[in-house]
Amino acid sequence: MLDIKNVCVYCGSSSNVDDVYKTAATKLGESIAAEKWGVVYGGGRVGLMGLVADSALKNGAPVIGIIPEHIQEREVQHEDLTELHVVDTMHIRKQMMVDRSDAFIVLAGGLGTLDELFELLTWKQLGLHDKPIVIVNIDGYWTKMLEAISHIADIGFMRKEDLDMFLTVDSVEDVAEALKNAPAQKFDPTTKWI
Repeated sequence: MLDIKNVCVYCGSSSNVDDVYKTAATKLGESIAAEKWGVVYGGGRVGLMGLVADSALKNGAPVIGIIPEHIQEREVQHEDLTELHVVDTMHIRKQMMVDRSDAFIVLAGGLGTLDELFELLTWKQLGLHDKPIVIVNIDGYWTKMLEAISHIADIGFMRKEDLDMFLTVDSVEDVAEALKNAPAQKFDPTTKWI
C-alpha cells in the first residue's frame, strides 16, 4: 500500500459552475482530512480550489498552497493556509506541486487543470515520477477527454499500456480507496515508443 502524506488536488478556479462540482470539491476536502492527508494545491481562495482548501482546513488537514506571483498580485490567494509559497513562474509552481505530493487528484476544471493533468501524465510517461493519478469524473465531466485519450492510444500515438498511468472514479467517495490500492508503477521510459 502506498504511503501517502500529501495529495495534490488539481481543479478549477471558477465559481460559475454547477453545484454538483462545488459539492464534490467540499466533500473531497473532508475526505482528504479524514484520511489524515495534507493537501497541496494552487493556493487560490476562489472556485473549486478555494472550496477544497476551506473544507480540508475546517476538518483539520494541513493545506499547502503554491501560487505564482502574477496570480497572487490579483489578490486571489488564500490567506489562511498552513503554508503559502509565492513563486516566480507557473513552471516552478507545477514542479513544486509535484515534488511536495505523493499522489494526485484531478477534479473538474478548465484549461489550467488540463494543462496540469497532461503535463503530469507526460512526466509519468517519461518516467519522471511514478505517483498515482486519480481523475474524478463527476457527472461525466471528463468523459469526452477520456475518450480522446483512448483514441490517441487506438491510433498509436501512445501505448495502450499508458492508459494504466491513471485511474478514473465517478465519485469523491471512491478516491481514497483508489489511491490506497493504486498499483506501484515503475515505468521504463526506454519503452515509450515500443
